[in-house]
Amino acid sequence: MAGAAAVASLAAVAAGWLDLHGSTATKTTTTLLLPRRWWPPPSSVAEPSSLLLGWWTAASWPGAAEALRAAWDAARAAAVAPALAAASWACLALSAMLLADAVFLAAASLLAPRRRRRYRPGPLAAGPANEEDVGDEEAGGGRAAGAYPMVLVQIPMYNEREVYKLSIGAACGLAWPSDRVIVQVLDDSTDPTIKDLVELECMFWASKGKNVKYEVRDNRRGYKAGALKQGMLYDYVQQCDFVVVFDADFQPEPDFLTRTVPYLVHNPRIALVQARWEFVNPNEFLMTRIQRMTLDYHFKVEQEAGSSTFAFFGFNGTAGVWRISSIKEAGGWEDRTTVEDMDLAVRAGLKGWKFLYVGDVKVKSELPSNLKAYRRQQHRWTCGAANLFRKTGAEIILNKEVSLWRKLYLFYSFFFIRKIVAHVVPFMLYCVVIPLSVLIPEVTVPIWGVVYIPTTITLLYAVRNPSSLHFIPFWILFENVMSFHRTKATFIGLLELGSVNEWVVTEKLGNSSCKPVMQVLEKPPCRSCWDRCTISEILVAIFLFFCATYNLVYGGDFYFVYIYLQAITFLIVGTGFCGTSGSNS
Repeated sequence: MAGAAAVASLAAVAAGWLDLHGSTATKTTTTLLLPRRWWPPPSSVAEPSSLLLGWWTAASWPGAAEALRAAWDAARAAAVAPALAAASWACLALSAMLLADAVFLAAASLLAPRRRRRYRPGPLAAGPANEEDVGDEEAGGGRAAGAYPMVLVQIPMYNEREVYKLSIGAACGLAWPSDRVIVQVLDDSTDPTIKDLVELECMFWASKGKNVKYEVRDNRRGYKAGALKQGMLYDYVQQCDFVVVFDADFQPEPDFLTRTVPYLVHNPRIALVQARWEFVNPNEFLMTRIQRMTLDYHFKVEQEAGSSTFAFFGFNGTAGVWRISSIKEAGGWEDRTTVEDMDLAVRAGLKGWKFLYVGDVKVKSELPSNLKAYRRQQHRWTCGAANLFRKTGAEIILNKEVSLWRKLYLFYSFFFIRKIVAHVVPFMLYCVVIPLSVLIPEVTVPIWGVVYIPTTITLLYAVRNPSSLHFIPFWILFENVMSFHRTKATFIGLLELGSVNEWVVTEKLGNSSCKPVMQVLEKPPCRSCWDRCTISEILVAIFLFFCATYNLVYGGDFYFVYIYLQAITFLIVGTGFCGTSGSNS
């Protein structure tokens, strides 16, 4: 209650200074609030101001309050209100663009299964699927009857104590002739014990007749991209036609290759076949449920739409099969950003290669259940995508090898809307502009921008996740918190600031599916406040609490309901009461 009283008191102070209703301008006594002693409020002032303890009045300095009030009124009219109004309309315009793109993606994804029929996998013993592909030996179209293509399976890992057995075992269990597949474990681990364990696991599978190669480097230059690039340089790779990438926590089903490689064999212009992610721990926490909702939309809508319309989408970095010749033509793996997978996809797409998403092929993986790990993952993905946009924007526009429509899709929909606008607008509009508008009476955000557009976008998200409809409110609030971090990461990537190339491997906890109890919030262990708290999120929570209280006391609308809920969410996440606190180790 003391905290609520303090916030109400601050709201009362703001009411006097901001003059939301213009009532204080006509008062015979204008109060300048400075700390010192009790001062009974005028009868015309709202009751919360009576809670102020130790404040001076303007009588201490005759004329000071009037001068400061006049200065604030002038600044508000000349700069603050126009700037907020401009920000409001900019956010509303970008929100309308987001809505248009969401409608386009929803429509395209619904038609995707019908359009995918043009690509037929066919049996491996058959020849090319399309007449125009016959004889296209250089692209990989022709193949001797009954021959299985040579496939390289790459598993990059770094200190993956909890999951290395899962990925290596699943890769060695793929239903493919043993002499036609090479499992390449690219171990960048810095822990000698873990390196020994991974090497022993590779030797174990090699003793069972599997073609397993254990490769290490003497440095981590380029991180994952550097490891994948180094892995392609070994002599035995030259005999391979296709390469599959699995992150260390991914567990493909035995039939993964038989359901994906035929698309590449019989459709020579396809460079990539991307499978869908499935999760072993989606119900572990509310945070993992929300992650699953976000990623389900990404795969069911964004990847499906890109595949069916322009045969382009961003490679997810794992659970995908590449044609090696397309990687070479695109220039190979690059480590110029932290999204090496998206970088390769963009360069291959600009060479005219086509991508295919097969949503019925699913690969098990693990969702981050540690909040700090999830923040770092989102920073890497968001910052890397924004930085890649900076580096490739001009290249996309000037490219002569693809159609104008594909370039427009790449530049506008794929990058600008989904990698920039989608990250910045939620935080700026719903956590900055709308809360500030309750303090500045000259600025009013129209109802269609506050309710209609976000409701429509939310419904477009929810319709593809009908089993998670009851989690939509939590998803909205949590995603707005994460948009705070994504906004920072976006500008770091666009401006190439200090942490633009920061790479922290996402922590994995192993077989989380064995944990039976789903928890919404977990109390952090006894650690110092600084270890478990994120000060920036707490500061945003304080700001939102202030705006909500001011709106509750002096406003004429109900924005305070949403703002309070958003403030509580920021506070919960900022104090570490979300997800797990550490690893299993």
